[in-house]
Amino acid sequence: MSIPDAFADNGKRAALMPYLMGGHPDPATSLDAGLAAVDAGADLIELGIPFSDPLADGPVIHAAATEALAAGVTPHRVLGICEQLAARVPVVLMVYANVVLTAGASAFALRAANAGASGLIVPDLPHDEADEVRAACDAERLALVPLVAPTSTPERIAEIGADARGFVYTVSLTGTTGERDQLPEELAETVERVRASATVPVAVGFGISTGDQARAVAELADGVIVGSRIVRAAGEGGAGAVSSVVSELASALRD
Repeated sequence: MSIPDAFADNGKRAALMPYLMGGHPDPATSLDAGLAAVDAGADLIELGIPFSDPLADGPVIHAAATEALAAGVTPHRVLGICEQLAARVPVVLMVYANVVLTAGASAFALRAANAGASGLIVPDLPHDEADEVRAACDAERLALVPLVAPTSTPERIAEIGADARGFVYTVSLTGTTGERDQLPEELAETVERVRASATVPVAVGFGISTGDQARAVAELADGVIVGSRIVRAAGEGGAGAVSSVVSELASALRD
C-alpha cells in the first residue's frame, strides 16, 4: 500500500487518517486498535513512535508516549506493529528527529521501509535541516511528509510545497495537538495558501475530534487527521472504542 492509495476514490469526501501511539496501551492492543481502525474505515494510519519529549503533542498523546516508554516499547516494537498494519493500509510513522538521527537517517529509513511504512512525519525537523533525511527517505521510496503551520510565511510555504512528498500535513492551529471545541476561523485561508504551493494532497490535523469537525475539514482538504480522540479511545477502551470512533468519523465523511 502507498500514500496515493489513501486519497483514491473511497466513497468519502476526504481520506480519514487516524493517529495511534505505537505500543499504547500495550503492543497487542495497539495492533488490534490499528486493525480495528482499518476495518472501521481508516484510509491511512499515522503510527507514533513514543518519545520522551514530544514537543508537538498535547497531554493525551504525551501521556500515551510516556506510558508506552515506561512499558518498554521501543522503535523496533513499533516497526513490528507497522509491518502488520501496512499489509492492510498505508502507514506513515510519526517520529521525532532524535530517534531518526540517533539511528542514522539512512539506517532508520531502511528499517522503516522494510517494515512496510509509506512515509515519515518528523514534526521537529525544520525544513531547512531536512535535506539528509529527505534524501534517505527518497532512497527507500518513503515520503518525508512536511508540516505547514498557520504562522508559516508565504515564502516558507512555497519552499515546503516544492519539496513535499506524499501529502502536506497542514497544522490547523498554533500550539500542540489535542481536542478542541471549534476549528480555527482562519483554517480555510490556511489550506488555500498551502494548496497554492503544493502538488501533492493537503491533509489537516490538530484539534479535530468530532464528525462535524471532520466533515467541515473535508470541505477544504484532501485528508482529515484525528489523533488525540483516537489515542484516548485506545487507552480507555482498546480496539472496540477505536472502532466506534473511527466508524463515527468515517460515516461523517460519507454523508
